Amino acid sequence: MLWEAVKLAIQSLRRSALRSFLTVLGVVIGVGSVIAMVTVGRGTTARVSEQMRSLGVNLLVVRPGQDRRGPGSRTEARAFEEADVEHLRAQVRGVKAIAPYASQSATAVRGNENWSTQVGGTDNAYLVTQDWSLSAGRVFTPEELRAGRGVCLIGETLRARLFPHQDPLNQLIRLGKVPCQVVGVLAPKGQSSFGQDRDDVVLIPIRAFQRRLAGNKDIRTIYVSTLDDVATARVQHEVESVLRERRRLRPSQESDFHVRDLKELVQAMTGTTSVLTGLLAAVAAVSLLVGGIGIMNIMLVSVTERTREIGTRLAIGALESQVLVQFLVEAIVLSLLGGLLGVTLGLALALLATYALDVPFVLDLQIVILAFVFSAAVGVVFGYFPARRAARLDPIVALRHE
Repeated sequence: MLWEAVKLAIQSLRRSALRSFLTVLGVVIGVGSVIAMVTVGRGTTARVSEQMRSLGVNLLVVRPGQDRRGPGSRTEARAFEEADVEHLRAQVRGVKAIAPYASQSATAVRGNENWSTQVGGTDNAYLVTQDWSLSAGRVFTPEELRAGRGVCLIGETLRARLFPHQDPLNQLIRLGKVPCQVVGVLAPKGQSSFGQDRDDVVLIPIRAFQRRLAGNKDIRTIYVSTLDDVATARVQHEVESVLRERRRLRPSQESDFHVRDLKELVQAMTGTTSVLTGLLAAVAAVSLLVGGIGIMNIMLVSVTERTREIGTRLAIGALESQVLVQFLVEAIVLSLLGGLLGVTLGLALALLATYALDVPFVLDLQIVILAFVFSAAVGVVFGYFPARRAARLDPIVALRHE
């Protein structure tokens, strides 16, 4: 009986193919939109998470002043000193590396080529905290760090700008008016999740930066990388204790610095993208509701057009349940057809979008199955009322219908 109902439903839909296609279009768009939005959203979340983790999930960032969030709420305080970094290295346990960092913009010049870039003053520990390797050359020697010599490590972007067809190692460049010998090239990092080119950078010894560029001994940032098996919360507490002692803060005084755990930032960023993905999927799911209303509308029209046919079936002995199943199956076939086309469309759109946005294609089979099942449920829910109306027609009235 069910197979016969399916064959009758297919025959009925083929008789009005264009109308059937336009009817399922809402379901196709709804299912396709949900799958595409969720897939692209998951890919974006994965990319953001990957980029944030490239900064170091076990990384603490220490800066002077309080960062209370919101415009105008950040307070400034005196910068850190090199002695603060040395005390942290001596007293804080469970760390992989602790690196000072200060930066400012400068123009890098080589011959007739010049490029505005970010110059960072630090030491070799910075590469450990950032999980950054070299593609060529070497790191700073202890003598270069102690003496503050004019040597530098350049990022891939600067290498491409100043040395497009040459080996940059041991070549001289100028950072403003400061000469600097290139001793290493940093491995490419690409853009950060905030759209910043991480390869557009020059690293020089911290003492060279302070003496020749900044003109002071300020350290604006301290990076603390913890060991994998050590809780960052414990290390954060020790860092705060050491710095409060160094800055001679009383127990009642508020810290004039802040320590940010990048793991919390990763969770916040991925949480935000997940929420946005859910909202976009919910908006796209409204199309399924619109598609369901379209199915109900076309099924009501179908009942009206086939009133005499229904009356004839009932008059020769067809049961109400048989008529109900016939029209209900027709509605379900419509929605399932829309679901299949929607899944195909959604996956195709997601593939194109992830390729265009350069994010990974993260297929979630649960969402695909859920969207398809939901499209079938749309057929059941919105097809039941027209089917029940057809089953309850009075055969005599139906046979008189013009």
